[in-house]
Amino acid sequence: MKPVLALVGRPNVGKSTLFNALTRSRDAIVADLAGLTRDRHYGTAKLGQREWLVVDTGGFEPTADSGVVQAMAQQTRQAVAESDVVVFVTDTRAGLSAQDHDIAHYLRRLGKPCVLVANKAEGMRGQAQLAEFFELGMGDVLPLSAAHGQGLRDLADTAEAALALPPSTADDDEPGDDAEAPPIKLAVVGRPNVGKSTLINVWLGEERLVAYDMPGTTRDAIRVPLVRGARRYELIDTAGLRKRGKVWEAVEKFSVIKTLQAIEQCNVALLLLDATQGVTDQDAHIAGFVLEAGRAVVVAVNKWDAVDAYQRDLLQRAMAQRLSFLRFAKVHTISAIKRHGLSPVWASIGQAHAAAFRKLGTPALTRLIHDAVAHQQPPRSGMFRPKLRYAHQGGSNPPLVVVHGNSLDHVSDSYKRYLEGRVREKFNLEGTPLRMEMRSAPNPYQQRRSGK
Repeated sequence: MKPVLALVGRPNVGKSTLFNALTRSRDAIVADLAGLTRDRHYGTAKLGQREWLVVDTGGFEPTADSGVVQAMAQQTRQAVAESDVVVFVTDTRAGLSAQDHDIAHYLRRLGKPCVLVANKAEGMRGQAQLAEFFELGMGDVLPLSAAHGQGLRDLADTAEAALALPPSTADDDEPGDDAEAPPIKLAVVGRPNVGKSTLINVWLGEERLVAYDMPGTTRDAIRVPLVRGARRYELIDTAGLRKRGKVWEAVEKFSVIKTLQAIEQCNVALLLLDATQGVTDQDAHIAGFVLEAGRAVVVAVNKWDAVDAYQRDLLQRAMAQRLSFLRFAKVHTISAIKRHGLSPVWASIGQAHAAAFRKLGTPALTRLIHDAVAHQQPPRSGMFRPKLRYAHQGGSNPPLVVVHGNSLDHVSDSYKRYLEGRVREKFNLEGTPLRMEMRSAPNPYQQRRSGK
């Protein structure tokens, strides 16, 4: 198993910048704004001769007793509890604060191996500015600059020395289940405050994500592994997407980018709606993002227990009207906080994933196309009637069916939808988009007609 390295400190000292530097990624959103990170964020880093699991945490306030700050503090305490080494990050430029003393007092009481680093110390090695950090009683101070990549090697050596584990071996870094199928990437998407983090916490059985009754609590795309039955999943909690005109903060713009990237990278998207607010235009826009990305999708209407029969009827009508382009997706009514209706959602997720990667045999597709044409021929376009010869699968996630023939550029959209319906029914492609591509054979007489 990889040892765990937790990054802890007060807000805006550079923990996320250090996380990105250690993991050599840009997974954590970084901005000059205090309190940006709120959830625990995991990544893998190679420090010395060993791979570590690095945990980025939000700004830690040990004395917080209410609000979202308390929920963030609980996330940090959990990260410290599961860590093997704690990296206490301070700010050299800002100097010591009372909050730094509170954090140091908390860490000293735990007695865990801890490395004290003074971030933003570019060009300050051995300077007097570092002397005040010895007041914290955490031992030697390690100066580094996460933004410039200075001092990272010293941090790796110090963390390795503080780790009370035997030296790394090849067997430690190579688990025996590498041959297993990759996990299903499930992105939970929707508007702000519809219950995305609450739903993932219920699935995990712990307060893994900060869930608070305030829109915009989640700012990053947080990935959490989950094993359910014989299947492995990677749950991706995303920031809520608001209308473009209401996105004015630079941080929220980065959150939107992270959410759109999560949609692109996932295998299945769970579109979460709020029954108390109905189906809005923004819900339709988010569904459009998922459809444009070609991802399998399952729709879940949360807070179903909070509406009466009349509101439910209005909601179903609104879904039929505004989300008509998602007719292939299964729709479930759930209550995340009361754990109602969650099991059928998992079944639909598995079906949608299987449909997105289903193999469509060329002989079966060709016979299906011929039967569809025999039942209803494509409408004539001028002097020509399109002729469909054969079909094969051109890709998956989403499934792509390529139809070959003559004059296929004249096939109407309605006839393509007819063919799509036949393919869906034949291969049970429920829960995934299906794309049809028409490829016409070149006309061998075209050059002769042009006189060439």
